[in-house]
Amino acid sequence: MSYKTVRNRASDSITIEKSEFIGVISPVKSDEEAVAFIEKIRSENRKARHNCYAYILRDNFISRYSDDGEPQGTAGLPILDVLQKNGLTDVVIVVTRYFGGILLGKGGLTRAYSNAASLAVNASEVVEMLSGFYLTIESDYSWYERIIRCLGEQGARVDNTEFSENVKITGAIKAEACDRLMEVLVDITSGSVSIVKSDETTIDFS
Repeated sequence: MSYKTVRNRASDSITIEKSEFIGVISPVKSDEEAVAFIEKIRSENRKARHNCYAYILRDNFISRYSDDGEPQGTAGLPILDVLQKNGLTDVVIVVTRYFGGILLGKGGLTRAYSNAASLAVNASEVVEMLSGFYLTIESDYSWYERIIRCLGEQGARVDNTEFSENVKITGAIKAEACDRLMEVLVDITSGSVSIVKSDETTIDFS
């Protein structure tokens, strides 16, 4: 269930034989999001000769790519290969080429698109999404300090705390540590704590 993706859009570029190759990477969750991002990059680069791309989605294990007019196999597949070698998913990369007038040949194009895609990955913030649970913990004030200390000791993340009639703490915990955390919370509060656990999901703990 765990996977690696990128946090937000990033880009970098390289110029080879007067052609500029601009690699742009972005997180996406669906075919529709990926296509919309590709079209956005196209609209931002209307004068470019090519906007080649590749993307991988966890949903239905989808992977797609396009050479966008470049010789077959010289653009989309090298970009896809960069995503696969970096173990990334729910990610799209578009490499825009502004043609400089000098032909690079198939080998040169393959290297150029691969390099531009790699530069985009290096410019991005890669995050590992891990299996975990969101928790809502509620107790009276007398247990607050013990609960906070316990959350820290068990590796849980605290996202928010509300102080009203009771104390309500919301946070997250990695899947493998969840059962132990809940046992300890019940133990240190003599069973007077309320814990609501979400369904298992993937969470950025970085």
